[in-house]
Amino acid sequence: MRVVFGVLGPVTAWDDAGNTIALKGPRHRAVLARLIVARGRVVPVDRLAEDLWPTPPAGAVGAVRTFVAALRRALEPQRPPRAPAQLLVTEGPGYALRAKPDAVDAWCCEDEVAAAATLPPEGALMRLDSGLGRWRGPAYAEFADELWARAERSRLAELRLHAVERRAEARLALGRAGEVVPDLDAHVVEHPWREDAWRLLALALYRTGRQGDALAVLRRARALLVEQLGVDPGPGLRRLEADILDHADHLEDHSGHLETTGHPASADGAGAAAERVWARATAAYDRTVASGARTRLESTVGLLRHLAVTGGGGLVAAREHRVAAIAAAEELGDTELTARVIGAYDVPAIWTRADDPHQAAWVVAAAERTLTALPSNGHPSARARLLATIALESRGTRAARGRQAAGQAERIARELDDPALLAFALNGAFMQSCYRAGLAPHRDGIGAELVALSARHGLATFEVLGHLIRLQARAALGDFAGADGHASAADRLAERHELPLVAVFTRWYRVLRLAATGGAPDNEVESAYRDAAARLDGAGMPGLERGLLPLALLSVRLRRGCPAPVDKHIDWGPYAPWTRPLVLLAQDRHDEAAVALSEAPEPPHDLLFEFLWCLLAHAAVAIGDRETMERAHRELAPAEAELAGAGSGLLTLGPVSRHLDALTAALRRLP
Repeated sequence: MRVVFGVLGPVTAWDDAGNTIALKGPRHRAVLARLIVARGRVVPVDRLAEDLWPTPPAGAVGAVRTFVAALRRALEPQRPPRAPAQLLVTEGPGYALRAKPDAVDAWCCEDEVAAAATLPPEGALMRLDSGLGRWRGPAYAEFADELWARAERSRLAELRLHAVERRAEARLALGRAGEVVPDLDAHVVEHPWREDAWRLLALALYRTGRQGDALAVLRRARALLVEQLGVDPGPGLRRLEADILDHADHLEDHSGHLETTGHPASADGAGAAAERVWARATAAYDRTVASGARTRLESTVGLLRHLAVTGGGGLVAAREHRVAAIAAAEELGDTELTARVIGAYDVPAIWTRADDPHQAAWVVAAAERTLTALPSNGHPSARARLLATIALESRGTRAARGRQAAGQAERIARELDDPALLAFALNGAFMQSCYRAGLAPHRDGIGAELVALSARHGLATFEVLGHLIRLQARAALGDFAGADGHASAADRLAERHELPLVAVFTRWYRVLRLAATGGAPDNEVESAYRDAAARLDGAGMPGLERGLLPLALLSVRLRRGCPAPVDKHIDWGPYAPWTRPLVLLAQDRHDEAAVALSEAPEPPHDLLFEFLWCLLAHAAVAIGDRETMERAHRELAPAEAELAGAGSGLLTLGPVSRHLDALTAALRRLP
């Protein structure tokens, strides 16, 4: 039996005879709708439970499985007992709906609209009529208040409005202006902020001989935009008004050309449309903007910002080309251009160790040179962006300049009341928030402000950053329920905005939680850490990746009282100076361990500051090094209420208080 799903209105399903399939209760339909929103991707069972209940009750996961079983019986009634489901399938930790591309009305509508963009007016009109004819009401009508449906409902609503306007344009191109006026008149009343709809209505009125009405419509549009939104009409409306007054010849053009703007749908046809839009836009840019124009550097940085969040390969390429863009701007000798090129790269950063320290130092030096060359009496926004860049790229160092620059950037951003600038500055403040132990509550405050600020102003990537910062801080404070909420929020935003690197951090956090709560045997925790480490392959974050898995596995061993591993092939990466004393102790090489401990540098000011001090404390107690024990106690004391290392969101050595107690006891035993 073929099943067709409808979401352009109340969520429903029909069999191949057109009969409605009984889907039982509202939560059964919610599960189905959530899986359709996922477009074939697996939705974990616990995520489904979170989406179905504001606070999932005990047994929520079992209830979800019951709903799925009932849906399977309804959707595949002829499936033999115990035969695997073909439509609503179990995969990994959750479920997925394996519907065909033409089995969901919303996907079919997207295909119709995308296809219309490639056709002459007559064919386009047929496709648009077909797509719009699938609508039975608002998309996912009964789930209007659900967070998981909000982005998809908004996207589909925009798709329908776009299709209405393109259908009007096709009719105009076919010389059917009279048919267009009533529909567009109603359309602009219901959606008064759509400038293209006003443009098409005025053009239709003009082509039916109603020049006065056409000009009146344009005046109405201007009044609404100015009085309600405080913005002037765009160039399209202004140009049309001038053309109507001039009786421009092209307004009478019925040549059949259909102007299209494309639509960001995710079906294959829409992807092809996006590809065409990209090709046309880049070709137009190449034709219009001279090859040596300085604005090309600024455009490049804008592209690199987006490239950096698309995944590991994009992040690596973005870092490489960013340096080249800065160098090119400096060679031109234009200080203001260089400031814009450096400061425009406001890519949110969560890990407090640089991926490429040499490159980071080079960027800091370029920013400092540019900051010095800028006139001291102007360009406050550019100055703030340069200062925020210095703070970000100085992450993990002990230099006072980074913290100073972060404070200056934040002050300027608050004075300018610029939300995007403030978000960038707060990222710099976060990067400089590890200058001593015990600062998880401070970082939690930074994360909370970032979440609130970004949600108000549509800064999606910084909203994700805020949730990840709060995840780390709540984990450090032992509030795993709070951290869980921020992990889920970050995952939802990442799915909606296609930010694949976020899952690296949320996956590691969930292993940390497993390790910290003691609910699983050590071998299961170690296996989970290895699985999480596999996600780092190709992530483009060597500052996070190198040495992290051995460090995580060491944390598991030390918490159960086992010595460090002595395998000489282990790559401890940048953490070798702090793990070497423990490795030597595990080999009974106490004198060498004492030397290694004395040579270990101060831990860097990053998210593993407390963790590394706890490693030194552990070795100092075993060796009997009074001086190091006293220093470790002083450094760790401000974090007494935290979990050592959990502020990284990755791993932990348990409560700092236990390490302080061990140090106190060891010091008392010494003569």
